[in-house]
Amino acid sequence: MIYIASDHGGFELKQYLLEKSNFIITDLGCYDTTSVDYPNIANKLCLSMNHYDTGIIICGTGIGVSITCNRHRYIRCALCHNYYTAEMARKHNDANILALGGRVLEKEYALEILKKFLSTEFEGGRHEKRIKLLS
Repeated sequence: MIYIASDHGGFELKQYLLEKSNFIITDLGCYDTTSVDYPNIANKLCLSMNHYDTGIIICGTGIGVSITCNRHRYIRCALCHNYYTAEMARKHNDANILALGGRVLEKEYALEILKKFLSTEFEGGRHEKRIKLLS
């Protein structure tokens, strides 16, 4: 299952990604541009996920939501601003949540980052030990 959530600062980008991506994504809010507290949205996303799910979280910069998500057990949220960081977040860090900044990324570029994140597999191997150390 793939989940997506945003605060008001990421709402427009979230809507764009839902419209333009070819993935089946469950929208957990917010549902308009009314101001909401990003920790509440990020917590909702993390609490909705199980070990096999993937999440996308968006706020104005992606910073606040990534900090919030990474406070949850078994969550590895990566704030990505380009293809390379999205690829490495999956390959080497087995990230299960992609954080994006709605006010810092062009929508089309954010879509390509999302595609890279979702299409990249965890390499395992030498990285597996490091992932276990995070627990």
